[in-house]
Amino acid sequence: MAPLSPVGRLAATVDRLSREVRAAQAEAEGRALVELAKGILVARLGCGPAQAARQLAELAEQSQVTPLEFAVDVINQAARDRMSEVTDAFLTATATVRASDAGEAGDAGEAVAESAAVRLRAAESGALAADDTQAVADALLEQALRPLGAVAVAIWAAGYDGSLTLAGSAGFSTAEATRWRYVPPDVATVARRGLTEREGQWITSLADTGLPSVGRHQYPDGGRVAVPAGTGGRIHGVLEIAWPTPLAPQPPQVVRQVEALAELCAHTLESYTLPHGAGQEPRVMPDAVELMDLADGLYDPALVLVPHLDAAGELADFRIQHVNKSFLDPAGRPRAMVGGALLLEAYPMAAGESELFRYVERVYATGEPFRARRMNLTALVDQVPLSALADISVSRHGNAVLLIWRIEDEAARLASLLQHAQRLGRIGGFEENLLTGEITWNGQLFDLYGRPRTSTPVPLEELPAHAHPDDAVTIGRFLRTLMHHRRPTSAAFRLQRPDGVTRHVRAVAEPVLDTDDRLLVVRGAYQDISAQHWTEVALAATRDQLAHSEQQAIERNRLTLQLQHAIMPPAQTPLRVPDLQVAVRYRPAETEQLVGGDWYDAAMLPSGRVLLCVGDVAGHGIEAATSMVVLRNALRGLAVTGAGPGQLLSWLNIVAHHLTGGVTATAVCGLYDPARRTLRWARAGHLPPVLVRGTEAKPLPLLKGMLLGAAAEAAYEEDEVQLAGADTLLMYTDGLIERRDRSVEEALTQLLNTVRPTPNTLDQHLDRLLTYSRSDTDDDTCLVGIRVG
Repeated sequence: MAPLSPVGRLAATVDRLSREVRAAQAEAEGRALVELAKGILVARLGCGPAQAARQLAELAEQSQVTPLEFAVDVINQAARDRMSEVTDAFLTATATVRASDAGEAGDAGEAVAESAAVRLRAAESGALAADDTQAVADALLEQALRPLGAVAVAIWAAGYDGSLTLAGSAGFSTAEATRWRYVPPDVATVARRGLTEREGQWITSLADTGLPSVGRHQYPDGGRVAVPAGTGGRIHGVLEIAWPTPLAPQPPQVVRQVEALAELCAHTLESYTLPHGAGQEPRVMPDAVELMDLADGLYDPALVLVPHLDAAGELADFRIQHVNKSFLDPAGRPRAMVGGALLLEAYPMAAGESELFRYVERVYATGEPFRARRMNLTALVDQVPLSALADISVSRHGNAVLLIWRIEDEAARLASLLQHAQRLGRIGGFEENLLTGEITWNGQLFDLYGRPRTSTPVPLEELPAHAHPDDAVTIGRFLRTLMHHRRPTSAAFRLQRPDGVTRHVRAVAEPVLDTDDRLLVVRGAYQDISAQHWTEVALAATRDQLAHSEQQAIERNRLTLQLQHAIMPPAQTPLRVPDLQVAVRYRPAETEQLVGGDWYDAAMLPSGRVLLCVGDVAGHGIEAATSMVVLRNALRGLAVTGAGPGQLLSWLNIVAHHLTGGVTATAVCGLYDPARRTLRWARAGHLPPVLVRGTEAKPLPLLKGMLLGAAAEAAYEEDEVQLAGADTLLMYTDGLIERRDRSVEEALTQLLNTVRPTPNTLDQHLDRLLTYSRSDTDDDTCLVGIRVG
């Protein structure tokens, strides 16, 4: 063998050191997996590290696998994640996919590559230890993709506008990666196909598609795979993998392996901030994307701002990334003229006396919110400064800023808010012109009188004919004070409607006089105080009966129970809905002292949908019962608006927090559409409904939603379930399953076992559940069930 030249010896040394480095890295990653498995054994067996090491070696020998492969199996059993599903499939496979150049890593590299399962866990370990997305790409290629024959990998970050940015790559030349660092929206590439077609793209040969992609000139005939990288239903980017030759159809294990690696990339892309050139705003910001959705849900004008940097990388201005649907410009300009501009371009006077720009800059720097009332918001249009007084709110969300203002001239919006307040407060307004006889009522007053809105309003002088005869003296005094003495006055009386219903109302009115002190107009309002009246009656009666004895306490609880049953009887006339059975049950507490706030409702709405709900107010006694009445009636009234269950619970949370003395409650609210056989539902801290289909029973997914009344404002997640013929869906309160000696999970499992045998009728089904309920907490129980015909 001829002696090597000095250059040859140097090359051989570099090659040897490279192999040693790769081997050392592989060995270190293998040790990391073994040490992790030891830690799991220490926690589960309660032994020391040395004993765990011996146990790992003995179990590996008994299983006839290497300690490293057995360590991966231990990690899978403990993790039970997506990677575990994939690696378990490889651990039980009879063959391991290897690439032709996998032996370059040397003996230690071969030890780490003993199975695809080990390679996957090693790739995961390397990715989690990586400092940036580029390092993640290197780890994925070397540890998991080269053994599959892949030669390059690209990790793309998806922008809110459909653009793609190369967040990291390995195997492509530096010049090629630089050339492909950004792909504008609507440009057809392999990665974009993987983004838009959620099942991913498995391309046999890149030459067959005609699609451009990174590295096309390096591997023109090679296979390509582009898989969306997402978590929790949100796509953060695309994982693209390149092979040097055409790609044959891959086995399911390899497909699942690539999908697991894409999910691993998604976790990295969640915190990835896209690079931007000097003097340019970032092309995409996940913070701004989420903030844009929030801004569009606001009633007030709002701007989403992102930082704009100068050539030196310093903050120079803010780009107006988004203007919401309620945007009102002080200068009257349309949204399109403001969106996309720099803040100081659109509002140059923001850096002037108002110092608005300085406040935005400070909020962005420190994260501390800023609030100001009646700030002078100025815009400069055609060299003419225009200004308006506004309430300002500035807050930072990640790397974006939300600027909200409320301009004082918003009469229409305030009128809308007043209408909502009147509806929620059951207030009907009126105005009667005594000279012309013209009478004006709002819609709420027609509803209070029980009269169609097309009918003629009732004059004040005819009010006694519509009131209870026993209230004639009160009404006479009210009219004399108003009409003859011409003074504002109020009165409470019973209003008798044409449908036979009697409502307790309070009327407040005032006279309007002309310059000659003549009575021209009378205006005022009626408020339905029936619920408050009966609550006050019940409370007064209860306080009287509570005097000083145990018997009086028993009477108070009995009155509470009677009040609860009067408003929510244990048996209710079933709804008549085509192809749908609806049944409800209410079982009171066995001990009268534990009368609580459980409630249910099942009602047909004007839209044709069916309102289904159950709830539980915290506590027991008269306070819980009266709070239950408020929440139940409020939800039924709000449901008429046509809003979805999430919005209904959000409104009900406001009622619970502000209008019921700060009570807390749980609830499930659903809207069933008979035409589509779908149930759209939401929950507020309550157990989810149970769906019985055939011989299977399972709870619906646990949606996000906090307790009612726990916070001033809350949002509630919605979901929709498609029901089929013979499906049964149950809503219930915890009194059905709660036990002192068992967890909620165990009690729910017992319920699922009980509901599976489905009787012939829905009524029999609900009665069976109450009969076989093992609850021992003596709490109220409400149960609502529907069965599709």
